[in-house]
Amino acid sequence: MVDIATRVWNHKWKIDPIVRSLIDTDFYKLLMCQSVRRYKPDVQVTFSLINRTKDVRLAELVDEGELREQLDHIRSLSLSRGESTWMRGNTFYGKRQMFTPDFMDWFEALRLPPYHLEVRDGQYELTFEGSWPEVMLWEIPALAVLMELRGRAVLNAMGRFELQVLYARAMTRIWEKIERLRVHPGLKIADFGTRRRHSFLWQDWCVQAMQEGLGESFTGTSNCLIAKNRDLEAIGTNAHELPMVYSALATNDEELARAPYEVLSDWHEEHDGNLHIILPDTYGTVGFLERAPGWLAGWTGMRIDSGDPVEGAETAIRWWESRGEDPREKLVIFSDGLDAGKIIELYERFRGRVRVSFGWGTMLTNDFGGLTEGNSLAPFSLVCKAVEANGRPTVKLSDNPRKAMGPEGEIARYKRVFGVGAQEEMEVVV
Repeated sequence: MVDIATRVWNHKWKIDPIVRSLIDTDFYKLLMCQSVRRYKPDVQVTFSLINRTKDVRLAELVDEGELREQLDHIRSLSLSRGESTWMRGNTFYGKRQMFTPDFMDWFEALRLPPYHLEVRDGQYELTFEGSWPEVMLWEIPALAVLMELRGRAVLNAMGRFELQVLYARAMTRIWEKIERLRVHPGLKIADFGTRRRHSFLWQDWCVQAMQEGLGESFTGTSNCLIAKNRDLEAIGTNAHELPMVYSALATNDEELARAPYEVLSDWHEEHDGNLHIILPDTYGTVGFLERAPGWLAGWTGMRIDSGDPVEGAETAIRWWESRGEDPREKLVIFSDGLDAGKIIELYERFRGRVRVSFGWGTMLTNDFGGLTEGNSLAPFSLVCKAVEANGRPTVKLSDNPRKAMGPEGEIARYKRVFGVGAQEEMEVVV
């Protein structure tokens, strides 16, 4: 077991690069990347860092030279032989050779493309431009670097014993959550905490704690490197990125209305079983389901990632019933702003009505709120999104309008095309 406090105290030895592998990323990014290479390999995209928590002024906390050093290190990474063997030969979701030889040949030769970094009004403007399959792989490492550098900026001012006490308190907090969760039989939960983790070492510690504390209730981790190292299931399907880019490529309103379903049609051709998970909220869940083609009702389940999770799951249940499906055979994955109390509440409400699973993110791998003076390690909302595709802006509406993104005129157009009416705003915690 790594002594994290001592390692942090000594991290100036440079033994801990923040991102240490191209598979130190979420599993869904690799699945989507393979799909993008197959269906949209020549699309040119721009990804941009977006700090939703404006009072966390990253450029005043994180040294630019240190940030560039970490980003340059990521550009030097390539797939190791062991990592390639794991991807080529492992079984994911019951399927061997999930990643094709053609994709693996490409991935083994990949180096991430250049980045562009500027400082404006106390924030970093970090962008990535190029072909979609390459640029999309910057998202998770870019977020992990900035989250951890912000943490290191705070930790650098702390003494050795202060660090020991800090991590002891954080470990106790996580273990107490695990103790609350493990008394609920049948609960299924995975680690989804890579993108806003406190650090790689801390995420790895949290995963090990979940393994020991939850046993079979812990289903795996979204982080591919940790899954490989700890012999765990790699968990993940797809994300809002796919419909956002497909929609941006539409040349008229009719194509735009079809785009979210075109995404899932392509996905249907490539995957089956538990990878058939609908993410319906990119342009509003209710309208998406009302217009959904019949074959989508046969998919395995649905991920609830914005808005009121109770209403989202109830909407899914009503939709399956209206399409002649038995909700008890369907899987609902909750993944938005979860913590132990909310997980238990949702589990108790929906167990027996649907199959329930949870992707636990920031409040697992970065719950240091209140543990430092000035709450300087509290988690904050940082995202890295595709903002442009082939010169056209992307748009996300979400079931929570506070998560909406895109030019105002395009947001209005998307709301009209997708029939999105009044929406209830909810606090974006992380």
